[in-house]
Amino acid sequence: MKREPFIRNDQFNLIKRQVLHLVNGHATVNDPHVIDAMESLSIEKVVESFSVLTDAQREMLNEMVQVADKETAEQYLLELEKSIIPFQEPSEQKLKKLFPKVKKMKLPKEKLNFRRMTFISFDDIGTKKRYMVVPTSKGLVGLTGTYEETRTKQICSICNRLTPVCMFMTKTKGESIGTYTKKGNYICQDADDCNQHVLSLKKIETFVENIK
Repeated sequence: MKREPFIRNDQFNLIKRQVLHLVNGHATVNDPHVIDAMESLSIEKVVESFSVLTDAQREMLNEMVQVADKETAEQYLLELEKSIIPFQEPSEQKLKKLFPKVKKMKLPKEKLNFRRMTFISFDDIGTKKRYMVVPTSKGLVGLTGTYEETRTKQICSICNRLTPVCMFMTKTKGESIGTYTKKGNYICQDADDCNQHVLSLKKIETFVENIK
């Protein structure tokens, strides 16, 4: 029977964090009651990130309590990864709507792992521009901005980690005709790494709202 994907990439990242938390707990805690509490809390956090779950899906998530070491964690996550919903690649027509000012927008498909992706991000090194396709409650949004790498670590506006960042600068129309407002946000220099650590869509929604 074919398994229907039901896990978003950000939800998988959350599951992975909780699984690794349990591995660390088994390695450092001897009290079985504390371990039980950790397992219950981890499952609760994961289940709460889903709006709907079938009994089979819930059972699959509950199997994380069987994880006791790095080896079983890797096996569990490897199997669970098969249930990730890949990011749906936008069509050329969709890209034109998202980036109307960019001629012949093409995605660098060979560099994009759609299965482990919450948002699409790629750079034009020549112009120092970064293009992003970001999911929101109202659908996909296309963002364009310049980026400037920094030499310090800051909190990423998307994955909320202390990490090497770049300053992502966007320009929006001001209140008066012919005026523009520039807005800057710190985001991960490495978009792939950011996709591996984003834990929810809420931060992305806030990021988009701050830019728009």
